[in-house]
Amino acid sequence: MSNDPGAVPSPESRIHGCLLGGALGDSLGYAVEFDKIDEIRRRFGAAGLRDFSMLDGGTHFSDDTQMTLYTVDGIVEALEWANSGVGADANACVWLAYLRWLDTQGVPVPESAPRPQPRWIDGQEVLRHRRAPGNACLSGLATGEMGTVFRQVNPDSKGCGTVMRSAPFGLVPHIPADAVYKLSADAASLTHGHPSARQSAGVFSLLIHSLVQGGSLAEAAQAALDRVLADDEAAPELRDRLEAAVRLAGEAGAASVLSPEELVRELGEGWVAEEALAVGLYAVLATAPQADGGAADPVDHFREAIAVAINHSGDSDSTGSIAGNILGAYYGTACLPTDWLEALEAPEVIRGMAGQLVAVTSG
Repeated sequence: MSNDPGAVPSPESRIHGCLLGGALGDSLGYAVEFDKIDEIRRRFGAAGLRDFSMLDGGTHFSDDTQMTLYTVDGIVEALEWANSGVGADANACVWLAYLRWLDTQGVPVPESAPRPQPRWIDGQEVLRHRRAPGNACLSGLATGEMGTVFRQVNPDSKGCGTVMRSAPFGLVPHIPADAVYKLSADAASLTHGHPSARQSAGVFSLLIHSLVQGGSLAEAAQAALDRVLADDEAAPELRDRLEAAVRLAGEAGAASVLSPEELVRELGEGWVAEEALAVGLYAVLATAPQADGGAADPVDHFREAIAVAINHSGDSDSTGSIAGNILGAYYGTACLPTDWLEALEAPEVIRGMAGQLVAVTSG
C-alpha cells in the first residue's frame, strides 16, 4: 500500500484506510462521547480534544468499530460463498454476523434463533468488551427475528447505530450504486425500522462507494445528496440535514468552520442517524483544502476533520467514526497519522478484517 499523498489510492489502501480511519475517529471520539462541550473544553482546553497524546490513559474503540468489523465479516462470508460458486443471501450473512456480535455483548437470543458457526473474528478478545452499545442494536437483534423493511423491528428507532456500521458496503467493488444502497438499507433494517435510519445508512454507503470509484469529496457528497433529493420517499429530516451539511461546508473557509455550539444547532448532536451522517460529512467537507489554496497534506486534513467531528455536545464517537471512514476511503492509508495508529487499540484485528475483505474482492 502506497503512502504517497499524491498517488491514487489502491483498492487495498482504501479498504484499510476506511476501516482504520473509522476506528481512529471512533476511538478519539469515544473519550468524550457523553461530555458536553463545556466539559470537553474544561478537560482539554479551548480547542478541545485533538490528539491521542492528550489522553493520559489512552482510549478504546467503541461498539461502532466492533459492529463495522462484524459488517465486514458478514460481507466476507457472503462473498466467500459466492466465490466458491454457491449463492448466499448477503443480508442473512450480515444478520448472522450481528448475532455473533450480540453474543460478545453477553445478550442471549431466543432458542428459535439460529446458532451461527464461529469465525476468526469471534476469537478476538478485544471485540468482546462492552463499549456502550446502542439499545436498538441490542434489542433488535435480541428478538431473534431477522428484521426487514416489511417485518420491522424497532419501527420507531432511527438511532445512528445503522450509519456508524455501514461503510463496508461501499467498499465492495464491481457492484452498482443501487445495489450498494439496497444492501446497506436492508442491513440497517435488521435493527432499526425508521425510514431515516435505513436511508441514512444507504446514503452513507453510497458516499463511500462514490469515493472508492474515484470521485472527489465534493462529487461524492453531491451524489449522496442527489440520491436523497430524487427519492420521493426520502425522510424529510434526512433531506434537510444533508442539504444543510453541504451548504454550510460550502460556506466554510479557513477561519469560518462552525463552532461546536453552531454545529449542534444547525446539524444536531448526532445521536440519530441523519444527524450523525450530517455532522461527519460536514466535518470532512468544511476542513477540505480549498480549490484555490493548493493541495493540503491528507494527514493534516484528517486531524482537522476529526477534531471538528468529535468536539461537540453529542455522539462524538459515531460522528468521528463516520468522518474517519470517509477520509480513509478517499485518501487511503496516506491520511492516517502514524502516531495515532501507534495509539490505536488492536490495530492488528482491524487490519485482519481489512485483509479478509481485500482477499475476497480482489483478483
